[in-house]
Amino acid sequence: MSYMLLIIEPVGQRATRTAAEGRDAYASMQRFGESLAARGQLKAVESLASQATAVRVSHSASQARLLDGPFAEAKEMIGGFFLLQNVDRDEAIAIAQRCPAAQWATVEVRALAPCFDDSHA
Repeated sequence: MSYMLLIIEPVGQRATRTAAEGRDAYASMQRFGESLAARGQLKAVESLASQATAVRVSHSASQARLLDGPFAEAKEMIGGFFLLQNVDRDEAIAIAQRCPAAQWATVEVRALAPCFDDSHA
């Protein structure tokens, strides 16, 4: 089965790190990803830019509404993700517990699944 580890970090936290701290954090995440890839458990991994460059798109009365970031009401942002493959739920949780980001962020474990499943109807 496939699971996604979402790295949910406080908005603005990256700006509080020194350049050396930022490089160290990034290097630890790269090593973590490389270890998952070596075990055949990593399908994809990406870091995301801050919300300052993000845009939210919604529709109202058939018209698209765009809201440029940063988003004042947001206290957290998704800073990146690891897409795992060939793991079960318990293994995905164990991997999340070993993720270096768990030291400074929340690591949310989510199973990949269709957004609508009528097989139980």
